[in-house]
Amino acid sequence: MNNSLFLDGDLAEIVARLPPEVMNLAGKRVLIAGGAGFLGRYFLAVFKKLNEEVLDQPCKVCMLDNFRVADPKLLDELGDWGELVHADICRDPLPDGEFDWFIHAAGIASPFYYRAYPLETLEVATVGTQRLLECAKNSNARFVYFSSSEIYGDPDPGHVPTMESYRGNVSTLGPRACFDEGKRVGETYCYIYHDYFGVHTNIIRPFNVYGPGMQKSDYRVMPNFAAQIAAGDPLMIYGDGRQTRTFCYIVDAMVGFFRIVLKGVLGEAYNIGNPNPEVSMNILADTFKSMSPVNVSMQMTEYPDSYPADEPMRRCPDIRKAELQLDFRPTVGLEDGVRRFLSWSIPRYRSELASSS
Repeated sequence: MNNSLFLDGDLAEIVARLPPEVMNLAGKRVLIAGGAGFLGRYFLAVFKKLNEEVLDQPCKVCMLDNFRVADPKLLDELGDWGELVHADICRDPLPDGEFDWFIHAAGIASPFYYRAYPLETLEVATVGTQRLLECAKNSNARFVYFSSSEIYGDPDPGHVPTMESYRGNVSTLGPRACFDEGKRVGETYCYIYHDYFGVHTNIIRPFNVYGPGMQKSDYRVMPNFAAQIAAGDPLMIYGDGRQTRTFCYIVDAMVGFFRIVLKGVLGEAYNIGNPNPEVSMNILADTFKSMSPVNVSMQMTEYPDSYPADEPMRRCPDIRKAELQLDFRPTVGLEDGVRRFLSWSIPRYRSELASSS
C-alpha cells in the first residue's frame, strides 16, 4: 500500500495496540459513513492492514461519502480496501444487505467548513444519524457515532477536565451552534434508539485529534501551523492566544476508537483524548516554532470572517471512564506527536505548494 497519507510506523503501532477482541471482526461486515475524511481514512487503512496481517477471514468494508469536503483522489493512495458507495446519507438510498457494525464518522468537523455549510452540518448529524440508526436497527448491528467534545460548549472552569456526565455550557445561537447542537441531537437519537429499540449504540467524543493525513485545507490549528511553516510564513495565532486545548495524536485516538467499537459498554458515551498537557495556543505555537526546520516568527491576528470566533476558552477531557472500562491510555506526548506530524506534513504540504505554483 502507498502510505503517503500515513506514517508506516503509526499504522503498525495502532494495530499492535488493539485488544484481543479485534479477532471478532473476522468475517464480519462493516459500514463506515464518512470514510473519506481524516478519521475515516484511518479506519479504512487499519481495516486493510488487519485483513492483510491479522484476521483469519477478511472483514468486508463498505464506505459511504458524498465528498462535499473530502477529496476523492486521496482514496487512491489507500489501495484496495473495500467497496465505495458515493452517496449522501441524508437523502440517497443506503446500501442493501445486513452489516455487523455501523461507524458513523460522516460530518463537517472543521470550523472553516461548517461556517460555510451550516445547514448541511446540522443535517448530517440529525437526519443522517437517524437514517443510519434505522439501518442498524434492521441489521441488529452495533452502531458507533462520532460526536464531539464541542457538545460540552465552553465548560465552566469547575468542570475542566470535563467528564462525560457534564451537561454542557452551550448556546443554540451563533456560528458554532450548527455543529455543536447537531452533534447533541445526534447523541439524543442514539439514546432513543438504544433505550426504545434496543440498538447497540456507543458515542465517541473526540478531543482535538491530529496527525498525518490532515490536509492543508483543513484549516484547524495543527495543519494551519504546519502549512505556515511549509510556506515559510509566520505562525498566525487567532485572538490573544490564551485559549487552551489538549491534543490527542492519531495513534492514541484510533486505539481508543477501536476499543469502543470492539468492547464499549452498550449505550455509553466516551471521551477520547489526551488530558496532558493542556496548552495555550501561544505555547503550541512555541512548540511548532522550536521544531520547525526553518526559522519562523509568530504573529497575533484577528479571527478571519471564515472562522467562527466564539470558541471555548478551555478544552480538556477527563478520560477516567475510558481508562476504567476500556483500558484506554494515551502514550504519545505532545512534542512526540508534533514531531511525527511535522515529519509528514512539511514535505507533503511543500509538494502541494510546489505543484500549485
